[in-house]
Amino acid sequence: MKKLTFLLLALPVWLTAQETTYTIKSYSEEGVKAANTHYLGEAWLSHVLAADDTLDYNITKATFKANATLDWHKHATPQVLIVVDGEGYYQERGKDPVGIKEGDVLRCEPNVEHWHASSKEHDVTYLAIYGGKEPTTWTEVLTREYYNSIAEKLRD
Repeated sequence: MKKLTFLLLALPVWLTAQETTYTIKSYSEEGVKAANTHYLGEAWLSHVLAADDTLDYNITKATFKANATLDWHKHATPQVLIVVDGEGYYQERGKDPVGIKEGDVLRCEPNVEHWHASSKEHDVTYLAIYGGKEPTTWTEVLTREYYNSIAEKLRD
């Protein structure tokens, strides 16, 4: 009798329970190897979240193997970089370059030219958060000579 009473009380709750399905995607997936357009070396990209009708920003995980570079570029919206592993370099136009490492968070303002890359000796992985309405504007090739000079300067 107790079991029947429990079932009669629990049945309405069970029938009206809210469905609990979630969209879950892991940023730990390596992603796909990026074409060498605007990159030198080896880079892997994983589009964790893409902008759509209800989400106005992207989250991309990028992994640059050691000695890989990304060209100068800018975004129409702010970009936030969260370094989750490794070491690299970051520079905004008109400012000195800096070394970046795991745990660093950088914010680049809209339309500010910048570049970011791995260091000469270490891979770097970061999450890039940026607006999804406008594409990245590529402005200038980051030459190997310039990158090497930065690596030498930051090594000291």
